[in-house]
Parts: sequence; C-alpha cells; structure tokens
Amino acid sequence: MNLKKSVIASSLAAALTLGAGALLTVTSSYAYDETSTAAINVDAQAVILKGYDSVAYFSKGMPTLGDKRFAAKHDGATYYFASAENLQKFQANPSQYAPQYGGYCAMGAALGKKLDVDPTQFKVVDGKLYLNVNADVFQKWSQDVAGNIQKAEANWPLIKDKAANTL
Repeated sequence: MNLKKSVIASSLAAALTLGAGALLTVTSSYAYDETSTAAINVDAQAVILKGYDSVAYFSKGMPTLGDKRFAAKHDGATYYFASAENLQKFQANPSQYAPQYGGYCAMGAALGKKLDVDPTQFKVVDGKLYLNVNADVFQKWSQDVAGNIQKAEANWPLIKDKAANTL
C-alpha cells in the first residue's frame, strides 16, 4: 500500500509542477516585458503592434503586416507600414493612427492591468484603435465597449507608467 501512495504522491507532484509551469508560461505571455514601466507596448527593437500597419486598421478595416522598408518613429515606438502611402498618412498625423493605451490591451486597461495584445483582435471606435490580448477578451470587451473605454480612460493615467507585474 505504501508503494501505491508513493506513486500517487509522485504523480500528483509532477502534475502540479507541470501545471504551475504552464500557468507561468500563460501569465508571462500577456506582456512583452512585465517589468517595464514604459507607457508603450513595444518589442525589444521598439516595434509597436508586433509590426502591423496601424493605418491599415482604419483604411482597410483589417490587420495588415507592415514592412520594415516603410518605417516611422513616434513617441519612442517604431511603426511599420504596408505601403509608402500608409507611411505618409501616418507621418501627416501620427496621433490619429497610434493605438490607444500605448498599444496595450484595452480590456486590460479597463481592469487596471497592462496586458500584451494580439493585433488581430481590434476595433476602431470613434476614430481610435483599440486592441485586446486575445479573442475571448475581445468578446468580453465588446459586450460593453463604451463602459470599458470609460473605465480604461480613468485607469490609464494611473497605470501607464507602472510595470505590468506590479498591477
């Protein structure tokens, strides 16, 4: 009987270890650098939106990968564009095309968190680009867009300069 208890205990310990590892992986995938206090969500090369063209969300109504040949810097982030035309549109009015909440998740901001985004989970509302961390969160955010934007607007000034892992 002791052998059976030992096997069960070992199996349980292994399962808990694997589960904890998976949880840490999922949790850490939400933000690029959870210790960063930056108000913009960029990768190690300072590229925002994971390289997607911010103008295309407005002009095409869909996410489109940008090209390094058409790049511009704005507020510490490097933006890539799918065409020279989109680059020119951005350069004429960068704030019009910059994502809200520094490119962090809109629902996260509504909840007082700084989460990474999936650039394919977006909505343009009143001429502003909002992104979310994944499809499930996007669906939840979409249930009360106006209310969630109001909450995010109130929270963003309080969290924008804090590290994600402290929120």
